[in-house]
Amino acid sequence: MRIGLFAVGRLKAGPERDLAARYLDRFAKSGPPIGLELGKLVEVAESRASNPDTRKREEAALLEKALPADAVLVLLDERGKALGSEEFAGLIGRWRDAGKRDVMIAIGGADGLDPALHARAEAVLCLGKMTWPHQLVRILIAEQLYRATTILSGHPYHRA
Repeated sequence: MRIGLFAVGRLKAGPERDLAARYLDRFAKSGPPIGLELGKLVEVAESRASNPDTRKREEAALLEKALPADAVLVLLDERGKALGSEEFAGLIGRWRDAGKRDVMIAIGGADGLDPALHARAEAVLCLGKMTWPHQLVRILIAEQLYRATTILSGHPYHRA
């Protein structure tokens, strides 16, 4: 199963980009033995529209273009469901075991994600009740994807 990331906002060169790349590289290396692959990484610029609803619609249209057919859509939203690392790994494992071919995890822009995406999403998750800048969200989800592979494979990286 391929897991891709869609992000509104681009990571510039620097420590955030390096750290996200480090965890995505670990995920890319540890995932294949358990049936997980790193899919597309899609970064889009924030919409320049004059109002938040239009910005969210325009950003959602870009996500829809990048979304593989029949992909599981996961939104990261501060109002989503908080999962522990083991629960997140279990969710990934269930989709893999159910034969899902693609999962796309979406990180919205400053205005959030369009309501139409929420209606289509298989899961809406949060990384805690605090609001995080998209650069840190990218690092956090990259680390959790790597952690999920270690949990699913029984590797000792995750110690609870």
